[in-house]
Amino acid sequence: MPSFDIVSKVNMSEVDNALNNVTREVRQRYDFKDSISSLDRTETTITLVTEDELKLSSLQDLLKQQMSKRGVDLKSLTFDPPITAGGDTLRQTIQVKQGVDVELSKNIIKTIKTQKLKVQASIKGDEIRVTGKKRDDLQKAISIIKSTELPIPLQYTNFRD
Repeated sequence: MPSFDIVSKVNMSEVDNALNNVTREVRQRYDFKDSISSLDRTETTITLVTEDELKLSSLQDLLKQQMSKRGVDLKSLTFDPPITAGGDTLRQTIQVKQGVDVELSKNIIKTIKTQKLKVQASIKGDEIRVTGKKRDDLQKAISIIKSTELPIPLQYTNFRD
């Protein structure tokens, strides 16, 4: 029986490459000269540390620019509000979203079911498995999901006949 999976995964090596490019550019730029500015990543959290709002805004712009150049969708980044850290610095954490949460999975399944296609969708952890008898029905399901506006980027994997 044909099936495919709906997932939301971010290539973390591309995130690392983007962070390295931003770090390299921060070292070269004149407006960051002699400033305390750093970027760190742990698992799915990126931490920006800098001196003031202007530099933080510049770091965010650089990060967004490099992420989009590296093919990382900006919808997968959640910017938390900046907080004051020690030594007159600002710290901002950015969460990299991985996987499809249960609430969104239910909405996607409901969208598929309202179209009355002959497919079955089920939640498997942080991904959705869609199965059907005909390949055309699965392709219609993919096009329906692509046409809806979702808060995270989705990928369609394991398309099997």
